[in-house]
Amino acid sequence: MKYEEIFMKRAIQLAKNGLGSTSPNPMVGCVIERNSLILSEGWHYQKGKSHAEVNAINMVNNVSLFFDSTLYVTLEPCVHFGKTPPCVDLIIKSNIPRVVIGVQDPCHKVKGLGIQKLKEHGIEVIENVLTDQCRFLNKRFFTFYEKNRPYVILKWAQSENGFMDFLKKKGKKKKKKRFWISGIYSRQLSHKWRSEEDSVLVGKNTVLNDNPKLNVRKWFGNNPIRIILDRNLNISPSYFVLNGKQQTIVFTEKKKENQKNIEFIQISFEKKIIKNILNHLYKKKILSLIVEGGKMTLESFIKENIWDESRIFFCRFFLKKGLYAPIVYGKILKKVDIDDHDQLIIKIPF
Repeated sequence: MKYEEIFMKRAIQLAKNGLGSTSPNPMVGCVIERNSLILSEGWHYQKGKSHAEVNAINMVNNVSLFFDSTLYVTLEPCVHFGKTPPCVDLIIKSNIPRVVIGVQDPCHKVKGLGIQKLKEHGIEVIENVLTDQCRFLNKRFFTFYEKNRPYVILKWAQSENGFMDFLKKKGKKKKKKRFWISGIYSRQLSHKWRSEEDSVLVGKNTVLNDNPKLNVRKWFGNNPIRIILDRNLNISPSYFVLNGKQQTIVFTEKKKENQKNIEFIQISFEKKIIKNILNHLYKKKILSLIVEGGKMTLESFIKENIWDESRIFFCRFFLKKGLYAPIVYGKILKKVDIDDHDQLIIKIPF
């Protein structure tokens, strides 16, 4: 491994600490090295808070140590004023002579301008160190700015013979009782994923059948924005998704006044519905979306070929009947056994 890659790898590790708390900002890690030793470290903790470079620089009390140091950062330092001052200005002010950058920022407010300003002030800049890893770290951020839409994750569980849903009838009234296909650890992992993404989407039938809360109960972190597709406003206020306890967006063809924490967006369900929904979310600076169902909703994204990752739990048992799961083709990125009950397969498009 090259010298620069060693410290950049550490910066990537640091950046991951911000997963689920920095959006719509990227996750960024920073390492300041001097004489082959780490002088300080930092990462972007939370949106609106200091950036990684600032946190790393402020860790050093003796500023004279910067004169022969190198700053490693996973993403090009910002050059514009936002909720915090430009990181480039602080790097220049600190007299750090050398900066190693993982990947250029795709946002038009930065995109090469930070690198240019550093060079104009006589700072040596080394670019594109572990670029693929740095891009993957901020796959949501890059998708948002390069494709003008959120990063889309499709998620469901299915039996070994391909069923994703099974309803048992119980009692004289023939009430439906939900049957969990995935195991307890898979469901906990699903809640962890929710805490890492900006939003989670389901269709009307999933709400009416399951009455999901779509929050983070089995993990720690922020609740995602709930995105509900309800063409004719068939979901009554008695369902959890309309309880106003969590930010919620309902896409519908009907006109309805907004309520506490619930926004109703009128949209046509006939043509380009998926693209139109994602365009609305893009305008709201929602960087990522987990699509959790149901079958028709998932297949709408697959049919339009608008997805970036699929996470499918294959559960080690058979069902005699039920609703067949969608079929998605792609490159297998990872296979993970979740205890003896499930296997998780993650795919990305070819």
